[in-house]
Amino acid sequence: MSAKWDHRFLDLAAHIAAWSKDPSTQVGCVVVGADREIRSTGFNGFPRGIDDDDERLGDRAKKYPLICHAEENAIMHAARIGMPLKGCVAYVTWPPCCRCARSLIQAGVAEVVYPDGCDIPQRWAEDFDTSVGMLGEAGVKVRTA
Repeated sequence: MSAKWDHRFLDLAAHIAAWSKDPSTQVGCVVVGADREIRSTGFNGFPRGIDDDDERLGDRAKKYPLICHAEENAIMHAARIGMPLKGCVAYVTWPPCCRCARSLIQAGVAEVVYPDGCDIPQRWAEDFDTSVGMLGEAGVKVRTA
């Protein structure tokens, strides 16, 4: 895709990230097909029907077992509506973690794009390095835009 389209989809992912109620981190994902059609979107949040009150969202010990990451939500939404993601590009506001890298690989996503110059918290740096390596090993192209 052209740089113009990369930035449009990354901007859309950032907009969708703002839908997250997580007080510490908002992440968005837009999965796009070969003809620049949006196949699915996701943001980090609790599963449907799970109460996302401030007490749970503000307590990492309570939040982490419940929260779905943006990439997972995009993949699960696509599965729910019968939308294939094989060969698609995932635009994300952060590099995917290992958990999401596994899911993106298994869903058949061909490429992952995230913003150049992301400010990654140190606590995630090692996980992101591992996930980028895993994506590369699986043949998924990873780049910044």
